[in-house]
Amino acid sequence: MDVLLGVVAFLAAGGLILLARSIKQVQQYEEGIVFRFGRVLPRTRPPGLTFIRPIGDRLQKVNKQIVAMAVPAQEGITRDNISVRVDAVVYFKVVDPIKATINVQNYMFAVSQQAQTSLRSIIGQSEMDELLSERDRVNRQLCRIIDEPTEGPWGIKVERVEIKDVSLPEGMKRSIARQAEAERERRARIIVADGEYQASKRLAAAANVMAREPAALQLRLLQTVVEVAAEKNSTLVMPLPVELLRFFDRAWGGAGDTGAGHEVTDTGEAEVAAAEAAIEHRPPSADQAELGSEEVPAIPPLAPIPEVPIPAVPDEDLQAPPVPPPGR
Repeated sequence: MDVLLGVVAFLAAGGLILLARSIKQVQQYEEGIVFRFGRVLPRTRPPGLTFIRPIGDRLQKVNKQIVAMAVPAQEGITRDNISVRVDAVVYFKVVDPIKATINVQNYMFAVSQQAQTSLRSIIGQSEMDELLSERDRVNRQLCRIIDEPTEGPWGIKVERVEIKDVSLPEGMKRSIARQAEAERERRARIIVADGEYQASKRLAAAANVMAREPAALQLRLLQTVVEVAAEKNSTLVMPLPVELLRFFDRAWGGAGDTGAGHEVTDTGEAEVAAAEAAIEHRPPSADQAELGSEEVPAIPPLAPIPEVPIPAVPDEDLQAPPVPPPGR
């Protein structure tokens, strides 16, 4: 009886062991591959509980999560002969667990080596400005180069490749800094010159308005006096009124006029009108164009100077007197 109980207990223990070896658990982010007597079965096992033969079967789990692998910094010479040091990050995942297990011994190490060699190749094919300013294009090209030999035979899909840092020599960094400083200075000078040009156009238009309207010039004069008086100065110099100066100007001009010509009317309003039209993007008015096109009358020529006759001198008077010899 005791022997029978021992046999039953042994069989029960063996059955439990075989049952434990037959039941396997696969996680949600994994996929199982079954090897039966050394040969892989074509059908993989999905996540959850799965049953295998206790004798002759072996289950291998493959992680299908996206792996972020850092690529060590690689030194190279760009197409424009500049030495740089570039490091990157590769994001990939397993899309075919059977190929990733059977066709390559260690797919993590294989992808790392492929990424390093591709990074060196892309450095030699690109220029320094492309590595610094066109990262997206370089990343896409690098991803295509790495994914081409890994997806088909290895079952590895490269999702994305990102260049982390591009290290330049110190001399090149100083050259880039000087170039950027010169570019900013050039832009600043262009902006200042453009502002001065626009301000000159506005001043010319304001001068034209004040020339046509004397009241505007008087108001400007009063405004200047108010601004100067606000500074609490002890002395205030008042200039002569502009109308008084114009009165004397007309009086002097009328007294000295001989009736031979007319007063010059070209005050430069045509140029001011053209400047205003360039600012406001409109053509100049007709009266301003007629005022600017009036010609200045020509000055009459001077009368010829009469010739005065010069009397002739005889040749005897032009001869010099004789010089006495020395010693007498």
